[in-house]
Amino acid sequence: MARYVISDASPLIGLAIVDGLAWLPALFAEVWIPPSVQREVLPGLSARGEPEITAAIKRKVLRVWKKTIPLPPEVEIPELDEGETDCIRLALSVGAANALILMDERAGRAIAMEHGIPIAGSAAVISLAKRRGLIASAKAQFERLHATDFRISAAVIQAALRTAGEL
Repeated sequence: MARYVISDASPLIGLAIVDGLAWLPALFAEVWIPPSVQREVLPGLSARGEPEITAAIKRKVLRVWKKTIPLPPEVEIPELDEGETDCIRLALSVGAANALILMDERAGRAIAMEHGIPIAGSAAVISLAKRRGLIASAKAQFERLHATDFRISAAVIQAALRTAGEL
């Protein structure tokens, strides 16, 4: 298991929708978010998932990284949004082999993988929750997500369901 699990905004929002933030301690012990991700998911505008994410931070299910996040001088990160960039920078600062980034966005995932950082998205977290017995059905969670405007591709869902033993 990675020593540092670092989450971007999208998985937090998706997990908030399906009440999955509560699974995080059982799956990963600690999940860190950079301050930029905190600002993105907690804009103070009653955004989707904001109450659940706020509560998860208060309960220390999610931990906000307070230290400076250095970027090794030899590393270049192409243009991504601030949260994705900070997740990658944080993973590199603690050592790619020690980190796992929770991220859904394709461009950010590709760049993280180029730097040797393991990644998992919302679908993988749902599948893992099913395999660990935290939920009865991954398919039911994907149906809850699908009922909102949160999108995961059908191919990704099928792969996650296969991994969860539901196909």
